[in-house]
Amino acid sequence: QVQLVESGGGSVQTGGSLRLSCAASGPTFYNAAMGWFRQAPGKEREFVAAISRTGGGTYYAESVKGRFTIDRDNAKKMAYLQMNSLKAEDTAVYYCAANVFRNVYNVSWAYDSWGQGTQVTVSS
Repeated sequence: QVQLVESGGGSVQTGGSLRLSCAASGPTFYNAAMGWFRQAPGKEREFVAAISRTGGGTYYAESVKGRFTIDRDNAKKMAYLQMNSLKAEDTAVYYCAANVFRNVYNVSWAYDSWGQGTQVTVSS
């Protein structure tokens, strides 16, 4: 199992940027696709972005495509989410997740391990 800890959340103005980090521990990180999800108050958790085990494939929700970039550093056991051109509707708690066993990336049930979440607040 992979243990995950997110960091890098905070408050930013519309149009600003944040970079979220996800530190992983455990031997299965290298076999895990990594994903970012978010949950706004009163809404269901939604897929944001995912990256394959080798980093060769990336996947994005339409709402963030062109603004967010996911990457990973396997040597450091880290995953990242660079968020640019932030909008008020990006406000949410962002979760990092690890998917060891499945080859589907945009649904929460495919992920085995989750971090505790980090708050991102975008205001005008």
